[in-house]
Amino acid sequence: MKIVYRLCQLVVVLFLFTTIIGCATLKKEDLLDENQKTDLGLYLTSIEAYDLVKKDGQNILFVDLRSHAEVNSFGVPTPVDAHIPYQFRKKIEGEKKYKWVPNNDFVAALEEQLNQKGLDKESTIILMCRNGRRSAKAVNKLAKVGYKKVYTVTDGTVDGWKANNLPWTEKKSDES
Repeated sequence: MKIVYRLCQLVVVLFLFTTIIGCATLKKEDLLDENQKTDLGLYLTSIEAYDLVKKDGQNILFVDLRSHAEVNSFGVPTPVDAHIPYQFRKKIEGEKKYKWVPNNDFVAALEEQLNQKGLDKESTIILMCRNGRRSAKAVNKLAKVGYKKVYTVTDGTVDGWKANNLPWTEKKSDES
């Protein structure tokens, strides 16, 4: 009986050890769904993004990518520098449905915001959307045109920023 008990103890200890080692070697990227992964592999949680902006905000451009309707309905993270929708909702003619269409001026609008803040393509950029999917697409778009330090906020505004009670304002977008 003592041998069985000792054997069970050993199995439990080995199981715990392998679990701890497995968790320690797990990368943040391993926890994301495929639509949240980026070519640059730079990821932040909302808390990490907030801490980074608090620490070095003058050297970072923090952009909310959600639609004007989302911003007007729900508000924005307080430290956001700019609201540049990555996509727009467009009504399908003759139907009650909407579809998402790309913002063809996204890169140009982002570059304008960088210039206004005295930053450039080499500066750190943080992109945030509702759930990390649009921001991942936007990171990939910027990577294709030479940006290297663009982070996506993986938990987004709802499950991340608001859920963590980070500074939030009901500030509305300039457009509807």
